[in-house]
Amino acid sequence: MTDGSRTPAVQAGFQAVLRRHWVTFLIEGVVLLVLGAAAIVVPPVATLAVSIFLGWLLLISGAVGLISTLLMRNAPGFWWSLVSAILGILAGAALIGWPAGAAVSLTLVLIFFFAIEGATSIPFALEHRRQLSGRWGWMLVSGIVDLVLAVIILVGLPHSAAWAIGLLLGINLVFGGVALIAMALAARQA
Repeated sequence: MTDGSRTPAVQAGFQAVLRRHWVTFLIEGVVLLVLGAAAIVVPPVATLAVSIFLGWLLLISGAVGLISTLLMRNAPGFWWSLVSAILGILAGAALIGWPAGAAVSLTLVLIFFFAIEGATSIPFALEHRRQLSGRWGWMLVSGIVDLVLAVIILVGLPHSAAWAIGLLLGINLVFGGVALIAMALAARQA
């Protein structure tokens, strides 16, 4: 069975869409690049923005969940749905009302992610080295960088909570913006 996304007709159609909308991709890339640069320049503001945004997401989803739960009182799992909706509302209100505390909590999750990612990437890379597959060194470096980031952020707590999420979000946005700009310019020339 062949992958339908790689047929010449599908590829030609995809390239035509990219050529037709290259300006849209370019604009999106520039916007991401500017937002990413702003987040890198002022990471505490970006960190607080992420905390508040997540708070609103939880608060709104909790409120919608509460309304739908109350409208369906006779449905199975009513009490579980009610508890879930109330927790969403409380967590959202806490993130909105205390975004600095939320930033610390989110930073702890980030530290945990980097630590686990690094701890699993290193043995994965070493296993690939044994199998003689190429580029295992990049995976090893990635795992080491993850562990180093986890340690840097952990040692810097609680102060690192002010910049870690915003800085990493900014870096992500910059790379995403540059990728979209490159894709747009390549599509324009195609």
